[in-house]
Amino acid sequence: MVRVTVWNEYRHEREDDHVAELYPEGIHTALADALEDRGHEVRTATLDEDEHGLTSEVLDDTDVLLWWGHLAHDEVRDEVVDRVVERVRDGMGFLPLHSAHYSKPFKRLLGTSCSLKWREAGERERLWTVEPGHPIAEGIGEQIVVPEAEMYGERFDIPQPDALVFVSWFEGGEVFRSGCCYRRGSGRIFYFRPGHEEYPIYEQEEILQVIDNAVGWAAPTDGVEPTFSNVEAAERIGEE
Repeated sequence: MVRVTVWNEYRHEREDDHVAELYPEGIHTALADALEDRGHEVRTATLDEDEHGLTSEVLDDTDVLLWWGHLAHDEVRDEVVDRVVERVRDGMGFLPLHSAHYSKPFKRLLGTSCSLKWREAGERERLWTVEPGHPIAEGIGEQIVVPEAEMYGERFDIPQPDALVFVSWFEGGEVFRSGCCYRRGSGRIFYFRPGHEEYPIYEQEEILQVIDNAVGWAAPTDGVEPTFSNVEAAERIGEE
């Protein structure tokens, strides 16, 4: 069982009637329910909670943090960003979703602008599985078709991914690196593009399967705890 925290700024659902109809309890609740159904221990947190719901205690009790944000990236306090980044480097998994490409933690961890092209036209998206042997692609076919999506297009200003699992094609002709894996310190990061708030994308079974797979991949694993200090030699030096 992986301990998951789903973070959402929770603004669209309270300000837009159409989004509220799709996600009446918020995107965070829809994702949390789906992950609970798949056997994970899940809590949620939102922007307007104390410390954005991401206290040190919450993060210390989190194996994988999902992040959905769009309207209010600038409202996320820098001390909370520091806390998230430190936990990722210490081993917490991090899954920024859709417009969280522009979130403060993701930009800080990647060190680039994470900017891109976009268009809202309700066009078809095909996510092609370009690394079928990757654990995040387990149970996923050659492609996932999203009937209506917001377009994201290259150039996506990110460092070269450690692994590229999915590439999107859009009806208007653009392509995009939609499933990107990174490691920062001891933590694993997976950016996953689908999830525009105006479409029921988080009801689509293949999309939820990818997120579930990514939670399992990004979760910390047992291993030797690294130490950093001045140390005594393990063997005698200068003797044959």
